[in-house]
Amino acid sequence: MRVFHCMTSPSSSSLSPPPTTSHRLQNHINSLPQKPPLIRSLPAAALSFNLIFLSPLSPLPPPSIASDFTSSPAQSECREQDQRREDENRFENAPELVSNEEIVKEAWEIVNDSFLGTDRSRWSPQSWLQKKEDVLSTSLQTRSKAHDVIRRMLSSLGDPYTRFLSPAEFSKMARYDVSGIGVNLREIPDDNGEVKLKVLGLILDGPAYTAGVRQGDELLSVNGVNVKGKSTFEALSMLQGPSETLVNIMVKHGNCGPVQSVEVQRQLVAKTPVFYRLEEMDKGNTKVGYVRLKEFNALARKDLVTAMKRLQGMGASFFVLDLRDNLGGLVQEGVEIAKLFLNEGETVIYTAGREPQNVKSIIAETGPLFTAPLVVLVNKNTASASEIVATALHDNCRAVLVGERTYGKGLIQSVFELHDGSGVVVTVGKYVTPNHLDINGNGVDPDYKKLPAWNEAVERLSKCQKQQG
Repeated sequence: MRVFHCMTSPSSSSLSPPPTTSHRLQNHINSLPQKPPLIRSLPAAALSFNLIFLSPLSPLPPPSIASDFTSSPAQSECREQDQRREDENRFENAPELVSNEEIVKEAWEIVNDSFLGTDRSRWSPQSWLQKKEDVLSTSLQTRSKAHDVIRRMLSSLGDPYTRFLSPAEFSKMARYDVSGIGVNLREIPDDNGEVKLKVLGLILDGPAYTAGVRQGDELLSVNGVNVKGKSTFEALSMLQGPSETLVNIMVKHGNCGPVQSVEVQRQLVAKTPVFYRLEEMDKGNTKVGYVRLKEFNALARKDLVTAMKRLQGMGASFFVLDLRDNLGGLVQEGVEIAKLFLNEGETVIYTAGREPQNVKSIIAETGPLFTAPLVVLVNKNTASASEIVATALHDNCRAVLVGERTYGKGLIQSVFELHDGSGVVVTVGKYVTPNHLDINGNGVDPDYKKLPAWNEAVERLSKCQKQQG
């Protein structure tokens, strides 16, 4: 079973150049088309491929790096673990050996272990156990019938974001790989309390899989740089690089080795979501950098940084970040973008869920890259990762919100692959803003409906900061 959570990050690309002509910012904002909502089944965090890419190929790791990861002779329990892993791989690669009842039971167990029910009248452990007994008492003679049963089970939960994916749908979703090499990394604690970076899932026939990387492998280095002690985001950022270039990774197969150096060719398919321009206001005395972010894909953070630095170089002293009609995308991108504006130690968002790994506070680890006054534009189609960014900046007194109440999508989904190649998308947690507002179903109210004067916005931010200080 493969599991994908929702997060990822940057890569290089060319940004939309600033237009040669300039209009009044207010007129430009009011004239932007209002796009209809996109598919809302997973506006925020469908796939969490936790992936990223970086520089071109470096030489193969020096022998000293390889020797650091030399594994000890395999003990009997290691051989047993590897044997179990081989058996699981054979099972996964032979879906015809999986019975219809086993597929239904597998889907039931995923929900039973991970689902965060927001409607107590529709979900309880007792009612879900009864559901299992009911569905497994029926005849499941065909795989199609098993899939229909799973669909009905999930629909009974009353959660529009928890749903079944056919093998074709799962395969299509999995192809939205933004790492370029087709891996999903996860931080896994070991017996000594240290964190290892494990390959939690792979895109079948993707670059990493074809090169020999397998589920359960531990990532040890990227282009000769040891990833020990690095976060998932940091390690994945090291994988970043242009499409068709090579990246060298070192992995340890299974829990006990062996260690293998693998060269993988990146396959990046992503377009910049950033458009920017410089606006002159107050008869040219005030320069405002306008940045529109259409979605949170693998290029969002890097291209946003590039755009804002260019606008700063052009003299921008204020910024407008337009998140209208941005339905989200990769949640980790939103988190990392919010951190660009926050002070060290400030909270980006809180997460809550049934499992311990889904209950935590996410904070900024370093100081802000940008400190200029900021206005964030939002509307009814500003959802998920966009709401995380908007509330993080607003609640930490870094931005004022202008526009309409946001959509109100604050749930976290994970995508689980079943053993026959189908999948289930399951709500596993929710987001809570730094000011402890439950986003889901509520949305976020703006400070202003129309763009205020800049001195008014600056005064509001200053007052907010004094109150918090």
